Amino acid sequence: MQNDSVADWPFQKVLIANRGEIAVRIIRACRELGLSSVAVYSDADRNSLHVRMADEAYHIGPSQAAKSYLDIPTIIEVARRAGAQAVHPGYGFLSENAAFVDACTAAGLIFVGPPASIQRAVGEKTSARNAAHAADVPIVPGAMLDGVPDDAIAVLADKIGYPLLLKAAAGGGGKGIRFVRDPKDLPASLRTARSEAKSAFGDDRVYLEKAVYPARHIEVQFIADTHGNVVHLGERECSIQRRHQKLIEEAPSPALDEELRQSITGSAVTLIRSIHYVNAGTAEFLLGPDRDFYFLEVNARIQVEHPVTEWVTGIDLVQEQFRVAAGLPLSFTQEQVALRGAAIEVRISAEDPENRFLPATGTVQALQLPSGPGVRVDSGMYAGLQVPLFYDPLLSKLIVWGKDRAHAIARMRRALDEYSVIGVRTTLPFARWLMEHPRYLAGDMSTDFIAEEWDTRNAATPASPPDEGENGVLAPEQIAALVGGILLNEHVEEEKLRRKPAGENGTETSRWRDAARRDALRRM
Repeated sequence: MQNDSVADWPFQKVLIANRGEIAVRIIRACRELGLSSVAVYSDADRNSLHVRMADEAYHIGPSQAAKSYLDIPTIIEVARRAGAQAVHPGYGFLSENAAFVDACTAAGLIFVGPPASIQRAVGEKTSARNAAHAADVPIVPGAMLDGVPDDAIAVLADKIGYPLLLKAAAGGGGKGIRFVRDPKDLPASLRTARSEAKSAFGDDRVYLEKAVYPARHIEVQFIADTHGNVVHLGERECSIQRRHQKLIEEAPSPALDEELRQSITGSAVTLIRSIHYVNAGTAEFLLGPDRDFYFLEVNARIQVEHPVTEWVTGIDLVQEQFRVAAGLPLSFTQEQVALRGAAIEVRISAEDPENRFLPATGTVQALQLPSGPGVRVDSGMYAGLQVPLFYDPLLSKLIVWGKDRAHAIARMRRALDEYSVIGVRTTLPFARWLMEHPRYLAGDMSTDFIAEEWDTRNAATPASPPDEGENGVLAPEQIAALVGGILLNEHVEEEKLRRKPAGENGTETSRWRDAARRDALRRM
């Protein structure tokens, strides 16, 4: 980071229009830079970690996102009342909403992200595809279906070739997508895709796209400033996903050699320059079995998986976002970006992987976070948190770094063994299973990995019933046996749970090392 004085920036106070772990991440970046942070919260998030960590916090409405985190007038009014000069949207919610950017600009607020014109240019997958085609970046064969009668759609589908994907034109986050293997399934899939698109985005337009199969999901992180500098920070492998939702990410991709890496990252930079992009973003690609790659879309925001890129480059992407928003040039050049080692991120979500990853709820009764060399935890979770059903189930991200991929996997195994969440079912068991799977260890991945390996595993060998009760809530005596030396509310209350003296009630202070308890923890 160059020695630019933050005191000279056009903003000193930032409202964070988000919640959970990303809000905590942005608050930390603000604190390191010397910026004041303003949190917003709904009824469900009144006691959330980001609320307690921010310099100021304001209530913005009911638990439903549409009445709080998506309420543009209320958020703008809170920013005005708090005296904020800038707004960071995080990811999700209003992060890629051009109308929100317009509202911020009209209110005299600096939006920490791409301008509204860019949001509109890449917000629709179809417009982004057109921009990529104009920049001579390879795209997946497909066709927009605006005004095309259903019988003509069938002809188009036959011309493109099966299998196909139907995608919502205004979609994102894996919503409004239908996979079509057989022509006879096209009419029903078309109706469902349009209905889902209308429900999720208020726009029922869809388009056809050739399904690349099997495919790997590769994305390129980039950032651009207002001085004409466009820099990529390598790629990430995001192929481990379910229903188009990513579960595990890593950098760099084990599938890319240096020649292919240069081709994909070069295509991303070409596209971003052609649309005069500003601030951080990600260009997503599909990599086919023949090593051909195809542009998918641009995510005009910081992404959930940005920490793995930060690990391997040593660059703080959120702080760079603030620099760009302040009108400063990037603090590094393309020549100064060097990939070092390997990083892996596991998303810890309130979902039950043994039950089709259905959302889980409950109260986090106790929590043990991993630490040690090469381990980072980005989290909005704490003991006592009541997990709401109103928002994305992501609770925490566990990120590790190693000198190479094998080292990173070994560290992730160790960190996962240390990680325990009591009271709520999470995706921890899936992550532990994956880190032992031969295909993953060999770097043999595709976007169908979970369907091919995890889902079939469960069908063949159903999991035995867990010891704990409904929703993963343990009985009081089980909690007492497990809590031991767990750090409770570490980030919020900043105090440790007092341990009983050795021998009192038969409890030893070192009982976390007991093998039976470790077996119990691995089931959490």
